[in-house]
Amino acid sequence: MKTEKIVTDDEKNVIGRNIRRFRISQNMLQTEMIARLQLYQVSITREALVKIEGGRQHIKLSQLQGIKKVLGVSYDDLLEERA
Repeated sequence: MKTEKIVTDDEKNVIGRNIRRFRISQNMLQTEMIARLQLYQVSITREALVKIEGGRQHIKLSQLQGIKKVLGVSYDDLLEERA
């Protein structure tokens, strides 16, 4: 029987870390971000955002597009790997 490894913390979670960094730099709470995303018809829960920021859940394209709009950043900003 083949077992799958469950990722509990993705060290290469560039997008999630950048989302969190930009959100915090704008003094935006997770609940506020979720409310703003819902205005763009993006279906996401706070729990899903926590998992995305923590590297425990993959982000959907529609979520990424909405987060980019809400944060007012580019895709390059979200994909940039910082040291």
